[in-house]
This record gives sequence, structure tokens and C-alpha cells, in this order.
Amino acid sequence: MPPDAPDHRDPALRVAEALLFASDRPVSAERLTAALGPGADPAAVIAALRDDYAGRGVEVAAVAGGWQFRTAPDLAGALTRVIEVPRRLPRAAMEALAVIAWRQPVTRAEIEDARGVSLSPASLDALLEAGLIAPRGRRESPGRPTLWGTTPRFLEQFGLRSLAELPRPGDLLAPLEPPLDPPPDLRPGPPDDAPDNPPGTPSN
Repeated sequence: MPPDAPDHRDPALRVAEALLFASDRPVSAERLTAALGPGADPAAVIAALRDDYAGRGVEVAAVAGGWQFRTAPDLAGALTRVIEVPRRLPRAAMEALAVIAWRQPVTRAEIEDARGVSLSPASLDALLEAGLIAPRGRRESPGRPTLWGTTPRFLEQFGLRSLAELPRPGDLLAPLEPPLDPPPDLRPGPPDDAPDNPPGTPSN
């Protein structure tokens, strides 16, 4: 279609396409409904948009309770050759993340018990900085330790609709395919130069 030619597609389809393209997070049904206006069927519009993008370089994916444009999975190999990786989370942080995802809400002591080693503050700080975990209250036990759980950002990064789609614990440590306009890569890197404290070392 020539650049100046009008787009005769369904206006609702164009609005949904623009909203997903411009949004920095998955678009919920509520946000899409508000953009489309009264009487619109967001599910039908998304279904049509997914069909429209089928077979292209990007696709409409259901992620974290909403929809988002993501690169087609079969193009991951080509993209990893040209997309620079700014940084990686340390292996210890990824292992802690797997424990939190599967056992949440959990305390730091419970994470350490599951991993068999003490958890350094740097590992939790890295997960917090990446927006993958957040406090979930406190355990009603001596000292009232903080409980940790995953965030919607975690679902986005791993391409999950909900926690019900969690893979096996070990799969969380596998390299991630870069999403469209990827954030800093969160794939596990080599062991830290300063590993977590060995068992028996006091922790905060």
C-alpha cells in the first residue's frame, strides 16, 4: 500500500495495534476497552489482530494478564546475533528467583534452606532492581521476616500469562529469548566473582 494511501482496516483493529505498539507493558482488557470505546469486544479485536500478524516478525502474545507485541520465537537466533547484552543476573540470583517463583511467598531463610547456601544481600538487591520480586508482607513468626513473591514484571520477562504457567524450576535458569525492544538481559551469567556465603555463615 502506498505511504499516503488510507488504511481501510477496521478502526478498532488500528486502535488496538497502536496501543500495543506504544505501551511499555502488557495491555489489559480494561485498558483496551477504554481505548476502543463502548460496545467494543476486546477479545474479538485481539483475535483479529493476532490473525493479522500471524507469520510476521512480531506477534501478539498473551502475557501477564494482557497482550503485548513480541518477536516471533523462530527469529530468536537471528536477533541474538545483533542485539547487545548489557548485563546478566548472577547465577545465585536466578536460583533464588526460581525458589521464590515456585514457593512464594517465602522468607530469605526459606530460600537459603532450599538452595543449601546463604543468600547474599546483593542477590536479593539484583532481583529487586530488575523488578522481578517484591515484598509480600511478613511471616507471623519470631522476628517477623519479610515474605518475597514475584511481580507482573516477572511474568512479562518469562512470557507467562499467570503463575499457573510456570515451567519446571530448572527451566527458569535457561537462556531467555529477547522480547521486542528488550530490557537488560536477565539470562543467568557465570558464577559471581564473590559467591554467596557458604552454609553456616551468618546472614542478615
